[in-house]
Parts: sequence; structure tokens; C-alpha cells
Amino acid sequence: MDPLSQGVLGAVGATQTRQKAHMIVATVLGFLSGMAPDLDIFIRSSSDPLIALEYHRQFTHSLIFIPVGGFLCAIFFYRLFARKKLSFKHTYLYCTLGLATHCLLDACTTYGTMLLWPFSDIRVAWSTVSIIDPLFTLPLLLCVALNLRLKQTWVTHVALFWALGYLSFGFIQRERAEAAGWQLAKQRGLEVINLETMPSFANLLMWKLIITTDTAYYVDAVNVRGVNAVIIEGESVNKLDIGRDLPWLDMNSQQAKDIERFRWFSKGYLAISSTQDNTVADIRYSILPHEINALWGIRLDPQASIDQHVDYVKSSERSPEAFKKLWNMIKR
Repeated sequence: MDPLSQGVLGAVGATQTRQKAHMIVATVLGFLSGMAPDLDIFIRSSSDPLIALEYHRQFTHSLIFIPVGGFLCAIFFYRLFARKKLSFKHTYLYCTLGLATHCLLDACTTYGTMLLWPFSDIRVAWSTVSIIDPLFTLPLLLCVALNLRLKQTWVTHVALFWALGYLSFGFIQRERAEAAGWQLAKQRGLEVINLETMPSFANLLMWKLIITTDTAYYVDAVNVRGVNAVIIEGESVNKLDIGRDLPWLDMNSQQAKDIERFRWFSKGYLAISSTQDNTVADIRYSILPHEINALWGIRLDPQASIDQHVDYVKSSERSPEAFKKLWNMIKR
């Protein structure tokens, strides 16, 4: 999730103890350690843009890294400021508690988190919350601020209860959207290979539905604001077929290898972009959940040398008009 959400949840995790005298410094340690795993965004290459995708949410986000990451944070923050208030033992405890929340929260999104690295490269994605969701974050931020003033552990317990409750609500909403999706697939007579739902941007009321068949993806939206789920029909697109869509591509080239790397990252949800030439899009993400206007993809160059990498491209769809349309869809 976004850095603020990670930080405040880290602060909540670090302040679940009854050490009231440590409350302020524990909050700071938890907040900073809660954001620390995302330092992996600095692992990148000027010549290979997919390096950043491969290493983000990789080893720094694995369960086995939690005690190691907590130790590294403790060494740094203890020497920086914590030794004036805490023992190293307590510094390590608060850093580890804060850092531990990070990978678990990221796994609740749809992006995918390698919790089991190095034993598995599976990107775990429970899809119960959007990557940015103010209704999740702001109550936690309020509780953290209130706790800094009151120094009462019950405030942090309320915050933890809110976080767990909100994520549980996301699980229920996901199941409702998925049930509506299966009903829609049955009505259309589709032979479903896979069906996946994910929350749209910054809410748990409007969900993106992707129905996968042997040859195509069907993308629709499901509004689960009320008692009954409402389907908003969207678009369909053919699955990526390299021989058909990119007949000029040398399968021994670096660009062909990069497509497979991008396929792993995107869980296979690849299609040719309808808005950008020679671009393979990750169709999981769009501002409007019933559209196939991917937020990112990789662009290939027919004139590239055999060892040249693809370009990583982003969509310009993040406009005020798009967010307004999303809000109107939620209200309908």
C-alpha cells in the first residue's frame, strides 16, 4: 500500500505493548520501520526497467526477512536517536513489530507480494483492499495521533481492531463480487478458466471483475454498495498471442524474454494495448474498473537489437475526470 498507510499501521503494531513510557518513541520506530521494506524501490537499472518490478515486494517483503529487517532498522534507529530513550532490546522489538505489518498489509492488495521468498516466487495477493484507501488509513492516522497525546494502549487496540475489521469487510465484499461474477459468466455461457475480483481505486464498494476464458478476458465492474450486487458491463479483449499480435518478434530476443518476465509479474493478464502501438498491457489495473485502459505495460520496438530491453510505460488515465466517473459509478 501507500507509504502513509504502511507507516501508520507499523506504528499501531509497535504500540500494542503496555510500555506507556515508550509510547512516543515506539510510535516513531514503528512508523519508520513500517515503511522501510519499500526501500526496495531503489533497486533498479537504467537499461532494464523490469528489474524494479522484479525486486519490488520481493525479499524485503518476505516473512523470513521480518527478523532480519527489524534488526537492520533497530541498528540504524538505535544509533540515530533511540538509545537516548530505549535499550537495544526494546528498539529491536518495536522495529520488528512495525516492519512485520508491512508485508502482510501488502499481501492484502492485488499487486502481489512474495511472502514465501526464497522458497517460492508466488506473488501472494488476497485482494481485500485497494493500494490506496483513505477509509482504511485515516482512522488509523487519527488513532496514532490521539495515542501520542493520551498514551493509552486502548487507543492502539481500537486502531488494530479497525484495521482487521476493514480488511475483513474487504474479504466479504470480494466474495460478494465474485459470486456476482460467476452468475454473470453463467448467463453469458462462458467456459471460465479463471475468475478474479479486485477492489477499484480507493474503495471497497466498486470491484473490477476479470473473467478468463481460453482466448479472451472479459472485464466488468460489480457494485456491491447495496444488498444486491449490480453488474456494470464492460469490455473484452483477446489474450496476448505473440505469433498473432507480434509476428515480427524474434523469440530468442531479449524483448521476448522480457514479455515472459512481465507475464510472471502480471499473473498472466496480458493483452495488446488498444491505445499504444506495440505495447503489451497488464489489464488488471485501470482507474475505471469496467474498462481495459491499463495503467502500465511494456512497449516493444520492432527495430530493436536482439539484446535490447523493452520500455516500461504508464498510462495518462489518472485524470480528475476519470476519478469523477468512478465516483459516479459508485453512487449509482
